[in-house]
Amino acid sequence: MARDEPKDIAFEIGFFESVLRQRPRYPDVIEILGGLYVKAGRSADALRMDRRLVRIEPGSPGAHYNLACSLALCRRKSAALASLRRSIELGYRDFEWMSQDPDLDSLRKHPAFIALVDRLKAQP
Repeated sequence: MARDEPKDIAFEIGFFESVLRQRPRYPDVIEILGGLYVKAGRSADALRMDRRLVRIEPGSPGAHYNLACSLALCRRKSAALASLRRSIELGYRDFEWMSQDPDLDSLRKHPAFIALVDRLKAQP
């Protein structure tokens, strides 16, 4: 039986939103919910979750990377690039994924983005 994806995503969003109401500072749920919002085309809600995650885990390179993705999806290029820089400062190193992550498509040809990827490639 094929999955009815929009229904499944709506169910999952509802489930994780209810968990988050019970535990508003649960970083794993905030991250999952942000990803589900992106899948559902709800970029503004994903951005809200990613900002929340960065407040809870300011030293997390993954949280800053996810924030950069949400900002890029919302066409906030300067802020997205700043968040990407911060994720790299904190230890993010997956330049291969960064180079192909569809969430970052709006940045792909930006000179600052190319410089970030090149800088990551050059690191040992």
